[in-house]
Amino acid sequence: MNSERFDAWAAGEIDAVESALDAWVPAESPAGLGEAMRYGVLDGGKRLRPLLALAAAQCVGGAHDAALRAACAVELIHAYSLVHDDLPCMDNDVLRRGKPTVHVKFGEAQAMLAGDAMQALAFEILTPEAGVEPALQARLCGLLARAAGHAGMAGGQAIDLASIGVSLDERQLRDMHHRKTGALLQASVLMGAACGDATPQQWAALSEYGDAIGLAFQVVDDILDVTQASATLGKTAGKDENNNKPTYVSVLGLDAAKRHACELRDTAQAALARSGLADASCLQILADRVVERDS
Repeated sequence: MNSERFDAWAAGEIDAVESALDAWVPAESPAGLGEAMRYGVLDGGKRLRPLLALAAAQCVGGAHDAALRAACAVELIHAYSLVHDDLPCMDNDVLRRGKPTVHVKFGEAQAMLAGDAMQALAFEILTPEAGVEPALQARLCGLLARAAGHAGMAGGQAIDLASIGVSLDERQLRDMHHRKTGALLQASVLMGAACGDATPQQWAALSEYGDAIGLAFQVVDDILDVTQASATLGKTAGKDENNNKPTYVSVLGLDAAKRHACELRDTAQAALARSGLADASCLQILADRVVERDS
């Protein structure tokens, strides 16, 4: 698949995700809660996690309807985590996706509740009364819950907050970011794969791919935090350094961090090459885009 065909595929899938989120994230909720939820998740972001889920499902002949639910669910978990991470009690940020953060626009309490509601909605979307087999519902919920909980994203955020002003070595930094960022990106891939008929070999390869891409994404994030302006990033640049947080740049240095991102991309591509998948071109291009992005 060439770049133009990939861009057309990605645009169509993002449109499907946006339409589904628009339909599933309620505007009518008590006391303006729906407005805050929709502000936090609609019309913004790269939609990388949904694209990973949909691309993985496509690789293994997965049902698109189930994969679309997985894609929207993982994006809701990601969006809720951003809403909570931006709160004053966490990272205290005022800019996200080029606009004021949810707590700046709606207040801290409403932002907390909007995040809570988006987390719950993710699992509601995965468990429709019809259209997705109960066994698949359970598998998708399990994958997402483990990636988002104490062993994954929430645990990584706890380590992140506890590491302010603390020197971490590369192994400790890798563990933190594998949990905080990587687990949900890996789960995106595996949730898509769960919607089809992946062989054990393919499942293992996609798991390794997701793990490498998840960490590469964070390495690049750390690089961009010190090399790009806030206007380009759509969020506050230099935040980690200002908050005295350990990053791949502070631990490895900028040039070594860039090399490491490329090494992780190569690891992901190698996993796909030995996966036995007939066509993993969308995942291959997504791996390149993760490392080559500038925002």
